[in-house]
Amino acid sequence: MKWSELSIHTTNEAIESISNILHEAGASGVVIEDSDDLTKDREDVFGEIYSLDPEDFPTEGVILKAYLPVNSFLGEAVEGIKLAINNLAEFNINVGRNVVTISEVNEEDWATSWKKYYHPVKISKRFTIVPTWETYHPVSSDELIIELDPGMAFGTGTHPTTVMSLQALEKHVKKGDTVIDVGTGSGVLAIGAALLEAGPVRALDLDEIAVKAAGLNVKLNKVQDRVHVFHGNLLDAIDDPADVVVANILAEIIMSFTDDAYHAVKPGGMYITSGIIVQKKNDVKQALEASGFVIEDIMMMEDWVTIISKKPL
Repeated sequence: MKWSELSIHTTNEAIESISNILHEAGASGVVIEDSDDLTKDREDVFGEIYSLDPEDFPTEGVILKAYLPVNSFLGEAVEGIKLAINNLAEFNINVGRNVVTISEVNEEDWATSWKKYYHPVKISKRFTIVPTWETYHPVSSDELIIELDPGMAFGTGTHPTTVMSLQALEKHVKKGDTVIDVGTGSGVLAIGAALLEAGPVRALDLDEIAVKAAGLNVKLNKVQDRVHVFHGNLLDAIDDPADVVVANILAEIIMSFTDDAYHAVKPGGMYITSGIIVQKKNDVKQALEASGFVIEDIMMMEDWVTIISKKPL
């Protein structure tokens, strides 16, 4: 079987949005080649720094690569992707050059080559993300290992927005807390909450493919007794409030349902919002405060922001 490699030359700002578009179009994985990775100063606090080959990166901007099967629907799918990317301008998201190229690859090459990008990564004091095909042995007795297959859904657990969300969960989730994960994607945040002994954890996503993938990852990590994955639009399916609500989605979407989120958090509970580009930080902060939340902490990593807020007692 042949696969089509879809390559999109864009900006760092558009990574999350375009990756989501590719996932919704049926791509089973997204490779990110960011020119900034070659020159970026890093604090080696968590994770491993790998030797990077300049030949694998664009001279400027970001290239996103995704893979779609070559079939009679390919042309329609590609046109739909292009249209959705162009429509991002309505949300003031800069897509940069927005150059889309297509090439064919054999299934055998595709199935194995992308795995070289993923290795075990320690992302916080306790959490380590481990691809399912890697062998990893814990280095401490309290280490929490999340196994993921990045090929099943968008979300490898190593993007700054996910890293900060997991770090925030580690800081604020207590044993027995009820948790809601809005827009769960691969399920990594719901799994992380369960490993912190929260429960029950409700994970929601509007995309049925993501719901299925999250369910598989939940079973892979043996937390299906505490994590329940649902198909739902934002918080529409939620009746009972939770101790902690986490939403790692676009800033514009976060701002669209802050009132609903306020009602979904118990008095004294925490609301963790991520997926926010730095340019939208103040907008999201103001929207949260307008709904009644009190800002407790703001985390920043690269060009991304995570805001931790509290619902007053």
